[in-house]
Amino acid sequence: MADGLLAGGGLGSEAMAPEPELPGWAAVEELEHLEKGLFENEDSCSDCSDHVKPGSSLQSFVPEGKTHFPEMFQTSQLLFYERFRAYQDYILADCKASEVKEFTAEFLEKVLEPSGWRAVWHTNVFEVLVEVTDVDFAALKAVVRLADPYLCESHVSTFTLECMKELLDLKEYRLPLQELWVVFDDSGLFDQTALAIEHVRFFYQNIWRSWDEEEEDEYDYFIRCVEPRLRLHYDILEDRVPSGLIVDYQNLLTQCEESYRKFLNLRSSLSNCNSDSEQENISMVEGLKLYSEIEQLKQKLKLIENPLLRYVFGYQKNSNIQAKGIRPNGQKVTHVVSSIMMTGLLQSLLRDRLCPEPCKEEIEIQFHSDPLSAINACYEGDTVIVCPGHYVVHGAFSIADSIELEGYGLPDDIIIEKRGKGDTFVDCTGADIKISSIKFVQHDAVEGILIIHRGKTTLENCVLQCETTGVTVRTSAEFLMKNSDLYGAKGAGIEIYPGSKCTLSDNGIHHCKEGILIKDFLDEHYDIPKISMVNNVIHNNEGYGVVLVKPTIFSDLQEDAQDETEENKALKVQTSGEADEAQRVDLEELIQCAAGKMELYSRADLSEQAEGNCEIVNELVAASTQKGQMKKKRLSELGITQADDNLMSQEMFVSIVGNQFKWNGKGSFGTFLF
Repeated sequence: MADGLLAGGGLGSEAMAPEPELPGWAAVEELEHLEKGLFENEDSCSDCSDHVKPGSSLQSFVPEGKTHFPEMFQTSQLLFYERFRAYQDYILADCKASEVKEFTAEFLEKVLEPSGWRAVWHTNVFEVLVEVTDVDFAALKAVVRLADPYLCESHVSTFTLECMKELLDLKEYRLPLQELWVVFDDSGLFDQTALAIEHVRFFYQNIWRSWDEEEEDEYDYFIRCVEPRLRLHYDILEDRVPSGLIVDYQNLLTQCEESYRKFLNLRSSLSNCNSDSEQENISMVEGLKLYSEIEQLKQKLKLIENPLLRYVFGYQKNSNIQAKGIRPNGQKVTHVVSSIMMTGLLQSLLRDRLCPEPCKEEIEIQFHSDPLSAINACYEGDTVIVCPGHYVVHGAFSIADSIELEGYGLPDDIIIEKRGKGDTFVDCTGADIKISSIKFVQHDAVEGILIIHRGKTTLENCVLQCETTGVTVRTSAEFLMKNSDLYGAKGAGIEIYPGSKCTLSDNGIHHCKEGILIKDFLDEHYDIPKISMVNNVIHNNEGYGVVLVKPTIFSDLQEDAQDETEENKALKVQTSGEADEAQRVDLEELIQCAAGKMELYSRADLSEQAEGNCEIVNELVAASTQKGQMKKKRLSELGITQADDNLMSQEMFVSIVGNQFKWNGKGSFGTFLF
């Protein structure tokens, strides 16, 4: 028995239980998705014994099939922190990507039995029982021989014993450890062997990428790649990731693997070519294009793997809900929602909402017991009035027509609570949607509480009790939020995409991961969003009050910097973080005058709260400057000149004044580079 680093079952679930001091994961429970057999892609396994056998701390299972294989160790049900701690503390530690195989081999030497155990060699074509006679730790392979008696389950009827011997001979009887499932032994001697192989198998199936070894080793591999990919894997298992984003990630991964394979083949052919032929030059150009494509794909993969940026950049969901348009008879309907309609309530509605003055024409009224059915019955121009009550809905609100959804009373008296897992709560795609005086409560969410895909949505006098993110304003959408309260988001309270328009006035945004997250340009054809923030109180958020997320400056942008005009240089000096408060005040006044839409504040009134406003404006000016430089360079390469180089003429800044930032964990404003 190897004198393992983790003696006494150190890799087992008991020794690696989640630590309470690690936030967000202390309550992770065993997942049904992970309670399958080891051949979970084949649907060929069933649990054989749920009880723990004497001497072993692991469970076992038997694969179903015509061949009666012996029981095997059940190791695929490991929890997040069991894998997390194994990779962090015992296997990879602070190694670089180029050292992963070496560190893994050292780990296996300490915990793996070198011989004397049996395993099932599992491939897509067959499963066969083998005996391990030795282990080549450096190559992560086991030296095997066929077990006696010979047991094989093949999906190809022509696959005989002779074929198996010939195949093993070609492989020199050396098999990758990740293709082996250890046969169960109730003595407990092979528990660490089974768990160690499971960690190797899981790593190369779900964490490792073929291009990782060529990545720069500025940061340790575990923090840079292993942890975010591991979290994404378990977020998917726990239904924390939208189904569309999962499909996008798998497609990106496949594209990147194919492009990288082509790049390696091309690079290999170039290395074998000694001539300066025209074909070689063409291949080099093709190689540069492939390299650029791979880098872009890798960037998008990293954005999805990063929990903070996953919903901001990775998933541009397209709502397929079609607007109904105007009702065939041209009539507009008022929908009244109330679980119980009393005469007093009806009289109040008639007086305040339905007939506030002598009616010039008849109004059609439809009554509903829940808001979801009322929304689904709406056509263009309809109004939904929700009476006081606590309404529990299990579906999503998909609003595709221009309607008004209003509460009759105070928001705390009109509560719409979403239960049941689902990707969305309120989806808005209508041209002009108005929502007022309602409290929305979100549970078991995957996406944010309100998503504006396109069109204009106005939210007034509402309360949003979020769970994941709060409001997402997609590209080309417009959002107006007034006198509302938003809190509880585990991500950003409001996410603003490029090319959108967002007006926030007199709101409270608090107790979120980040208050407001502004997405800068990932793709060159997106413009910076037009933002107005006036008199909002942004407080008690875990991170920053406002975060600008933007890409690092590319090399072509740095080249542009050398050709800058003196005017742009002066602008950059004013927008640098080294400017003192007086200079920041001058910059704010400059922007106010140039945009023509910012309310002038005297210098005497610019206190600490105004400093945060100036900081946001400064950073947005710098970002727009970078964007303009990149766009000018691309246009100049095409022989096109811009008629207007005045950044301020684009009216990017409507108003960012009078906001208060209090008790945010990292400060009022921050920049996140990706």
